[in-house]
Amino acid sequence: MQNTSARRAKSKLTLVAGAVLLSGMALQAGAQELSLYTTREPTLIQPLLDEFTKDTGVKVNTVYVKDGLIERVKAEGDKSPADVLMTVDIGNLLDLVEAGVTQPVDSKVLRDVIPENLRGADNQWFTLSLRDRVAYVATDLDVSALTYESFADPRWKGKVCIRSGQHPYNTALIAAMIAHNGVQSTEDWLRNLKSNLGRKAAGGDRDVARDILGGICDIGIANAYYVGRMKNSDPASDGYKWGQAIKVVRPTFEKSRGTHVNISGAALAKHAPHREDAVKLLEYLVSDKAQSMYAKANYEYPVKKGVELDPVVASFGVLNPDSLPLTEIAKHRKQASELVDKVGFNN
Repeated sequence: MQNTSARRAKSKLTLVAGAVLLSGMALQAGAQELSLYTTREPTLIQPLLDEFTKDTGVKVNTVYVKDGLIERVKAEGDKSPADVLMTVDIGNLLDLVEAGVTQPVDSKVLRDVIPENLRGADNQWFTLSLRDRVAYVATDLDVSALTYESFADPRWKGKVCIRSGQHPYNTALIAAMIAHNGVQSTEDWLRNLKSNLGRKAAGGDRDVARDILGGICDIGIANAYYVGRMKNSDPASDGYKWGQAIKVVRPTFEKSRGTHVNISGAALAKHAPHREDAVKLLEYLVSDKAQSMYAKANYEYPVKKGVELDPVVASFGVLNPDSLPLTEIAKHRKQASELVDKVGFNN
């Protein structure tokens, strides 16, 4: 009888120990994951996240937040599962910081790779890739050089295509124009650019190439990485045909002689529950492997020097970015948006 009781007690201890062990394993397994809130289409970054998981064993749960990222994270408060916040456009990144939903990251890896002008002064945001705003030009046009200012030249009357002036890609460009040339000069430029439009400012950047193929426009303003996608797409696809109809010319500002660039980037969420793994992800995204994927899968410019470009993107020539600090451009976003409405650019 005593032996039976002893066996039962031993059995219970074994079960309890097993439960504790399993619980510990579950907690450990649960810790090997993090949550990424992103305004980028998940398909664009999923290959990088898959490689991160393969290399580190840390699973990334992606939450696509098209609109209202700040509002969502604020509403979740200190219970937010968000570890990393990822977005495009310098203005959007600075908005995250100003809203108080980020925290600084003291990482030698990030500091060594990312130039000082491409990360927050207090290390609360980091650039992961660059995107240049270029000219799409019909292949039969003898045009090899342009300035952004020249898009308002009467030569292009009825021949320019562009997406909405209120899109962040364009408000950033207009903000840079204000920083270089002043508000009044930029207003005049916008009015003249509007008069040169071959159709309403609308659609997306690839629609610019489509409408050049269709003869609606001769030139347009759009991001270079879309050309990488189009020219590398299925030869039977419409996108491929649009890409073949254009060539890329990198405009410059008259004063700086540099090309306007914007960024994609990320920040560590203020209440990140998996802070160590979140920092690990940020560091991974500036590694040679990840930066190569940015360059060859997304056709964006890597923030890390020496990374090989996709051949199509490399064919555009050397990128000479505008020297204007991104934070200076961001200061003029509101003025840029107001000018778009003032001149009725999208009407």
